[in-house]
Amino acid sequence: MRLFFDPRQLAHAPTQELHNGAFVPYAETPARAEAFCAQLHAIESPTDHQDTPILRVHDAGYIEYLKTAHARWVAAGRQGDVLGYVWPVVGRRNLNLTRIDALAGRYSMDSSTPLTADSWTSAYWSTQCALSALDAVLAGDSVAVGLCRPPGHHAGADYLGGYCFINQAAVAAQAARDAGIERVAILDIDYHHGNGTQDIFWDRGDVFYGSVHADPATDFPFYWGHADERGEGEGEGATLNFPLPQGTTLTAFRAAQAKALDAIARFAPGLLIVSFGADTFAGDPIANFAIQTHDYAILASDIAAVGLPTVIVTEGGYAVDALGDNLASFLSGF
Repeated sequence: MRLFFDPRQLAHAPTQELHNGAFVPYAETPARAEAFCAQLHAIESPTDHQDTPILRVHDAGYIEYLKTAHARWVAAGRQGDVLGYVWPVVGRRNLNLTRIDALAGRYSMDSSTPLTADSWTSAYWSTQCALSALDAVLAGDSVAVGLCRPPGHHAGADYLGGYCFINQAAVAAQAARDAGIERVAILDIDYHHGNGTQDIFWDRGDVFYGSVHADPATDFPFYWGHADERGEGEGEGATLNFPLPQGTTLTAFRAAQAKALDAIARFAPGLLIVSFGADTFAGDPIANFAIQTHDYAILASDIAAVGLPTVIVTEGGYAVDALGDNLASFLSGF
């Protein structure tokens, strides 16, 4: 099993985020990636695929914002990290605004995702890891892993949020389509719903998105991930959500995942992308499921049994001391 990581993914290191009405220490720390790597061996450096596959998924204006926002923030006399404070509501007017404060709201969905001078670099190399894992699978490997940090599944085509800047799963899925894979499936098993991934493929029938996650009636991101969201147009039925209550253990999670895998099998994709989040762990500080470390091998074995070429990209997981063990357990199931 080939694994990909780049040290530049550690550079993104905000000190704090706005969460539940107060500034708190930033949860998505570089220590998460260090925990991944500490438990794994023979990690490879990714190939640089440049911006082209990213721009196949993300809006060009948004990518330019990621590249330049911090410098513009400093030039405007601001200190610290870029963080929006005003957001356009539904029905927003996409005016040609240039003030950095307006752009910070235009291109974000929350106030928990500060953008630093290094965010673009780290997100860029995180995405190259996912693309390099895809290369390995397209070349014949049965499974390969992008150790992606920052994560990606909350990032939409033109917005950041939920600690995410570039949607690695979506970029890899589109790159697979561009490489000739006719149908791609994404299975998202992070505690939080991957709203960005759902948005990107909402009206497309060539990419299936199935997610098992905490009920958005009680958990972030609230406005996406409800069971009645199934896509529209050509994508109707190609989105499938399984929201679960807080406190969910392996039995219920595994049953929901089995339903998602059955739907994926019926979709008959040529490739599976797994957005794996270890924030389903019982000890995660910002989540409320009760999955145990040894459970991850069981979940992964169920996924492997479907028999599809698989690219794994890492998403959330904030119990840093257990994160390496949880990821190693999951990978052992393959």
